[in-house]
Amino acid sequence: MTTPHVPKVAGIEPVLPAPAHTVDPHGPKAPPGGAAGAPSDASSDGSPDGLSGTSADGSPGAAPGSAPGTVPDISVVDQLAAVQDRLSGWISDLSTLHDLTERLARTRTLEDALHELLRAGASLVGARRGLVVLAPSDGLGPETTVGLGLGHAEIGHIETVPRRALSYARILDGLPERATGDDTRSGPLDDARHPTRDGGRAAGPRDDGPAGPCTEIAEPDIPGEKDLDPRLREVAARLGYAASYAVPLCAEPFGRTGAAVWLYDEPAEPTARQRHLVGLYRTHAAEHLARLLELHRSRRAAETLREELLPHRLPRIPGVRLAVRHSTGPRGGGDWYDALPLPDGALGLAIGSVTGSGPSAVAAMGRLRASLRAYAVMEGEDPVAVLSDLELLLRLTEPARSATALFAYTEPPPGAPGGPPVLPGGIADPFARKLLLAGAGHCPPLILGDLRTEFVETSLSAPLGMLACWEAPSVEIEPAGGETLLLYSDGLLHRTGEPMDRAFTRLHAAAAGVPRASRHDPEAVVDHIVRTMLPQGLDDPSSEEDVVLLAAYFEE
Repeated sequence: MTTPHVPKVAGIEPVLPAPAHTVDPHGPKAPPGGAAGAPSDASSDGSPDGLSGTSADGSPGAAPGSAPGTVPDISVVDQLAAVQDRLSGWISDLSTLHDLTERLARTRTLEDALHELLRAGASLVGARRGLVVLAPSDGLGPETTVGLGLGHAEIGHIETVPRRALSYARILDGLPERATGDDTRSGPLDDARHPTRDGGRAAGPRDDGPAGPCTEIAEPDIPGEKDLDPRLREVAARLGYAASYAVPLCAEPFGRTGAAVWLYDEPAEPTARQRHLVGLYRTHAAEHLARLLELHRSRRAAETLREELLPHRLPRIPGVRLAVRHSTGPRGGGDWYDALPLPDGALGLAIGSVTGSGPSAVAAMGRLRASLRAYAVMEGEDPVAVLSDLELLLRLTEPARSATALFAYTEPPPGAPGGPPVLPGGIADPFARKLLLAGAGHCPPLILGDLRTEFVETSLSAPLGMLACWEAPSVEIEPAGGETLLLYSDGLLHRTGEPMDRAFTRLHAAAAGVPRASRHDPEAVVDHIVRTMLPQGLDDPSSEEDVVLLAAYFEE
């Protein structure tokens, strides 16, 4: 009978060591009555493993010359059982890898993926703590450090160690695996059985070829390795870890994106099988991180562009206090706002949205906002003229795009040049300040005060770019001292997930529910409305809607 062939399982090579619970059937055996280590791989008739064909009486498994009733050698049965046990171990490993990679694939942000990588890697290599350093080799960032079981202060202690002594730093710097010349701080040797000059170990065959970048670094006994940097041993003793295992994270098109290191409380290092499993996992993890890194960069670029196109700060206008809350969807949308001081102490407020999403919508939003600012400075006291000019510009320059907009002109405060007169005795009329506004397909403003909470009735109008010629009458309102005018984008309504009529009702209820003590603080007003309308918060990754909420409080 021939020895059974060990089948190959996808992803796991059979040449790897068997799981710990598997007994190696080929190990040396001590024959009955013989000394340990004595050869027992052949019987008296030359058959392998002491196995002969049949006994004299025809019964299987009895060796020639053996006494009747002797138990036959069943080493082949043991081998079959061992193969089955090994296959069970490989299937268990594959199931574990499948579960861990599924959990990783469900992460949607770079930070969540880094935390999941640390947690899964720690379970595979048998560690309790660790950290991952994200530092893409192209230098375009982002660069960050995330810890598992380590606080910011503990990570800070580790970062005080000289860079040449940190295993993950040597991986990031691409130092060679073997020392060359007088370099005593090189990376590890290839063979896991041959420690490096700094106590690190690396898996793989040892050869005398040219040195390459670090593939993994194991420091199995940090307190006992005298060649390590004293500062590293000092920090390890303070934080209570005695061994470490570091691996690089590499994936196209970024190349090396970072490194992960796991920390052991006692001197230890991962077995060959643990190295293999964590290697399979980090290959998948590095590719997933590369995809999230590319998405993260795209989002950051769109956010940066958008932030640069929106006001860096709100102006200070006598008699008016402003507050704003805005959030950009994950794909980058075209919602925008503006508050600009106009001549003679007047104030212009604007809000709008362009169709589409992504960088093109953000760029169109920037052009629209810049154009509106120019028209507002020239003819801001006539909101209809401002939007009419904007409509003409949009039709001529971007005929395939439409936009909504609302512009409000607030005249100077009482007593200022161009403002309403002051009553006899130096008392300003609380209802003398007028506000003119015109809208093009945008949501109606909401005015909030102690005596009223109501939507401003604006004329119905199509969005800009939808008609051959846009023009709609403006609306005049007189906000009293202590009242707040709220301008908002439709994303605030869409994020509620409710039909528009119910969303408008919910917004009205949220405004009416602002505590009376907070109604004179526009910051408190916008915060209350956001909390009430969006319990999940402004930065909700599950929503693609932009949100803008601009509040103008008129002082008494």
